Amino acid sequence: MALRTAFRKTALRKSALYSLSNFQYRNDFNNLNYQENNFEIPNNVKDFDIKFHEMTIGGQTEKIYKHMDYPLESCQELLAEMTISIIGYGPQGRGQALNLKDNGFDVIVGLRPEGHSWELAKQDGWLPGKNLFDIDEASQESSIIQYLLSDAGQIECWPIIEKNLQPNDTLYFSHGFGLVYNDQTKIIPPKNVDVVLVAPKGPGIKLREKFLNKERINCSFAIEQDYTGHARENTLALGFGIGGNNLFETTFKNEVYSDLTGERCVLMGLIQGAFKAQYDVLREQGHSPSEAFNETVEEALISLYPMVNERGMDWMFENCSTTAQRGALDWSRKFYDVLKPEIENCYQSVVSGQETKVVIEANTNKNYRHQLQQELNEINDQEIWKVGKFLRQLR
Repeated sequence: MALRTAFRKTALRKSALYSLSNFQYRNDFNNLNYQENNFEIPNNVKDFDIKFHEMTIGGQTEKIYKHMDYPLESCQELLAEMTISIIGYGPQGRGQALNLKDNGFDVIVGLRPEGHSWELAKQDGWLPGKNLFDIDEASQESSIIQYLLSDAGQIECWPIIEKNLQPNDTLYFSHGFGLVYNDQTKIIPPKNVDVVLVAPKGPGIKLREKFLNKERINCSFAIEQDYTGHARENTLALGFGIGGNNLFETTFKNEVYSDLTGERCVLMGLIQGAFKAQYDVLREQGHSPSEAFNETVEEALISLYPMVNERGMDWMFENCSTTAQRGALDWSRKFYDVLKPEIENCYQSVVSGQETKVVIEANTNKNYRHQLQQELNEINDQEIWKVGKFLRQLR
């Protein structure tokens, strides 16, 4: 460990050997304008050209960084003399660690020894003492620390990470929770490190699944601190290294505010409430379990939502029956009027830190795991999802 740690403290980055300037741009986005950036690139990474595309909608212009402009070889070369530690082996930690490893980066994993995640990592081929260490040792041996524990785990382990951060290191997150709400989490990085974020727009399981299918997933990224002057190119290399497709620039605050709101609303909380409400109404009006499920969940997930994903809600509205069209147009406005104020309430609860307080208090309650399992069992025992388990076997 001592030799490796000493090396990473003094190692200089190799110059990137692959110029991106010769890559042919394909305009496969509508209304996107290609242009090169005006960033100052350090001499030792002159060949790592930072290129982006622009999208202007609603008077706001966004930068989009596409993986086709950043060959894997350039990303590998840029980070060739840097060791990346993945701290945590939940869905994101596992997916990002395996993708980076398979893409040829120098990756080690830091976990609590002999726990469930440690055993899972060994099953995945990580070797204790070689590329699998405890959290303290892994964070000492790496110059890029990808801090991917749960939000509660990050709070608990922050003293270990903080003491091992060295000048010019990179502290990487995939969620802005710990940093944005540092008045509650106490996660305050030193000023002499880079602090960055890459947040895949999907769970780690999906990130890994797409990688194995030679597909990619969109990510957002943010630069909170650029102490070294290299944070942007390093973050892009990491984002494409984990399997990112298009990288959209954001801020830590915007990432966590939108993410927490989405989870509580249309991604999980609202959709569970809507599915169950419609199912219960149909059942109370005498419809059979299978009919209630098919008209609530099955048709949505199997037929309509994939269509929305592929062609858009506008296309689906234009290509459904006139009866469905008229009713959906009328009722969508009613639901909007009911839902928007509640979503606004949720957003403000996120911004104020109230949601964070609830999460932290729950996770520090010694009885929380038992209480959580009871709540999860309640969903598992709901008739709608019992029907779903049976009908999925018939697909």
